Amino acid sequence: MNENSPAARLIKWAGLNERQIKIVQAEQSKQRLDFARAALSVKIVSEQQYRDFMAQSLGLPVVEPGAMNIPESVMDTLEKSKWNKYQAVPFHISGKKLFLACFEPDNITALDDIRFVTGLEPVVHLSTRSSIVKALEKFRDKGGDNFDDLLADMAAQDISVSEKKEDRDDSSTLEAASQVPVVKMVNLIIMEAINKKASDIHIEPYEKEFRVRMRLDGMLKEVMRPPIGMRNAIISRLKIMSHLNIAEKRLPQDGRIKVRTPDGKAMEFRVSILPTLFGEKVVMRLLDKSALQVDMVKLGLEENSFNAFESAIKKPYGMVLVTGPTGSGKTTSLYSAIMELNKEGVNISTAEDPVEFSLQGVNQVQVMEEVGLTFASALRSFLRQDPDIILVGEVRDLETAEIAVKAALTGHLVLATLHTNDSASTLTRMVNMGVDGFLVASAVNVIMSQRLVRRLCPVCKTPDDIDEPALKDMGMNSDEIASAKIFQAYGCDECNQTGYRGRTGLYEVLTVSSRIQELILAGANELELRRAAIEEGMITMRKSGLMKMAAGITTAQEVLRSTNI
Repeated sequence: MNENSPAARLIKWAGLNERQIKIVQAEQSKQRLDFARAALSVKIVSEQQYRDFMAQSLGLPVVEPGAMNIPESVMDTLEKSKWNKYQAVPFHISGKKLFLACFEPDNITALDDIRFVTGLEPVVHLSTRSSIVKALEKFRDKGGDNFDDLLADMAAQDISVSEKKEDRDDSSTLEAASQVPVVKMVNLIIMEAINKKASDIHIEPYEKEFRVRMRLDGMLKEVMRPPIGMRNAIISRLKIMSHLNIAEKRLPQDGRIKVRTPDGKAMEFRVSILPTLFGEKVVMRLLDKSALQVDMVKLGLEENSFNAFESAIKKPYGMVLVTGPTGSGKTTSLYSAIMELNKEGVNISTAEDPVEFSLQGVNQVQVMEEVGLTFASALRSFLRQDPDIILVGEVRDLETAEIAVKAALTGHLVLATLHTNDSASTLTRMVNMGVDGFLVASAVNVIMSQRLVRRLCPVCKTPDDIDEPALKDMGMNSDEIASAKIFQAYGCDECNQTGYRGRTGLYEVLTVSSRIQELILAGANELELRRAAIEEGMITMRKSGLMKMAAGITTAQEVLRSTNI
């Protein structure tokens, strides 16, 4: 690589290692991006790092439009939709010069359009995409579409669909679903979820009300209540976007919606429709590949836990189990492990239900039980496909468990998930499922149990004064209490007044040592297994939470909510 090339300069400037370089190069070839944009796409470099590197390379100044009070007259030099499209914000006019904050300063077409339409000469400054979006959000809140305006518009137009069975008509439902306020409302719900970084949207009909909730950092929050007469129109609009049958209201349906945001990012929603007592409930899971964190180093594992997990996945054969409830980040952890192992000389096959994200260089299979493609049948087929590494989305039954264990004992590395509360109970669960204890003891390398807790907002977190007895009750000793920096959630505009922004994991990694193997063979219960693992140095989930609380990453309330002693 030429030492003076932009790629070489970024590698040196950001201190990228060999593994990170390979990840970026793989993204480059897949998306046909330059090296810097590919590094940003896979989050090897942050938005701030990308901005600062480009500023240094191009000799341009840096600004934060999201923190500015930009006059409306400056913003009105062009339609707001155009500023969204160009990923730019004007923040000052001086004579014939228009000062711009841009994310892509080399977008010549955009600059030419701005020059032609405004009659002003753009003076380019660099900013992050998030700061630009924040600045544009302020103006959307002032003058753009909002929930209250749309609800008033709907009321004025009297858009509704009769709830009486004899009056209900697919053509009238379709007509209502196509009216402008309904289309705007659905689009606004989707964009609000994307902007707030929600993981799910719940659209729920009840007897006398109709509400929309979003899951933000793992917690559901109500965002609006459309009129009850609107429910069929809104749900039909979502069915149309998901390519589902709007006439079928008695059976569950599943589909997908693909959208492109104003800044050009492709997003996907997995849509599930379920008939309930008072109408169809819709749950939409946001699948944002750009937000998928597949770097094991960034998962948030403590050093001892990270070393134990990394050592287990680097072994040539055996079983690695990741456990936890739904929504605890198991898929992210497994994908991170897969990407760590994903090399040219390795054949990786996965069986998932559903396949959340496509991974370059990995053979992914969507389980479809209705046609006989179960986890067990997929596993049998994998074993005839010369695999090195197998990922099982979920071990649900004895047949799947037995095939996975046998694969692990015959020279394959098997990664799988189970729904259990902690690491020790996973071993007893497998034995209770019917897998022989000596097979479990021989096959399993490591078990990682995890939960997700909300991160404190770095902007508004404030010190928390918790008395020493309460901290000791939680499991901290005097030395840990003395060095702890404990904060509480406060709330600001940056975190939607919640006090939290983003999530991190709490992890418990149990290595199946020779002592643990002996206990399994002796029929030990989960308490005995847990006690032995702690004596051998296992950090429990509660301990992991206390360490993150003491470091000012999360709060005592989050740790207590997510873990047991």
